[in-house]
Amino acid sequence: MSRDLERLRAALDSGAPLTWVLTGDSITHGLLHTRGERNYVDHLHELIRGDMGRVQDALINTGISGWRVVLLLDDFERRVAHWQPDIVTLMIGTNDCSTGGVFPVITPQEFGAGVTEFVQRVRAIGAIPVLQTQPAIDVANAPERARIAEFAQAIRDVASAEDVILVDQFAKFAELGAGDLPRGLLDDPFHPGPAGHAVLALELARVLGLKAPRASDRVLPRLTRLAAEGVARSKPRPWWQLWQRRQ
Repeated sequence: MSRDLERLRAALDSGAPLTWVLTGDSITHGLLHTRGERNYVDHLHELIRGDMGRVQDALINTGISGWRVVLLLDDFERRVAHWQPDIVTLMIGTNDCSTGGVFPVITPQEFGAGVTEFVQRVRAIGAIPVLQTQPAIDVANAPERARIAEFAQAIRDVASAEDVILVDQFAKFAELGAGDLPRGLLDDPFHPGPAGHAVLALELARVLGLKAPRASDRVLPRLTRLAAEGVARSKPRPWWQLWQRRQ
């Protein structure tokens, strides 16, 4: 167990109120593609302040659609430091890897340098950083983001070099797709839908050790069912079911 994870678990065990800042791009922002359902930050809010009974904790979502790591660094005071957090999670890179749009094209190494600076700034304000890789995407229908696996690896490399807690959402989506893209977890080529956000919340909860007493355990079982339904929708249907559907 990493030193940061030990600190986080000890902080949870202490019962002291914690402030969580969850930041990133549109996936963390969590609008539109959730179809009116909750995003992964909302699920964690219900888990932590509801099922776990940590009512004095505060969860603050500062993700902004379209953002890249350089923008987060430029606005670090407002997005992160202003809230005096104890824990800061970062999911970024789906826009950074793009070769389209108005932003300069950057290399995975340049991206990794930005993520490293973010981690160092989080630690400088006394908070625990948590890095998340981006969920997998439908590259065939988002070719401008074809480098996303390289950018996920850049996050893994930073986590290893800086001894940061890593939640590997990219690997989790690949695992659930069993060698193929779990399309039932996506709302469009690169935004998770409701089932995808359930997966994101479940994986964060698993890695961080967030769970409720058995008598209060409502959120995680519900998310598990929602994720399973999304994975089931990802599987190709037998030809006879497709033929019956056309009748």
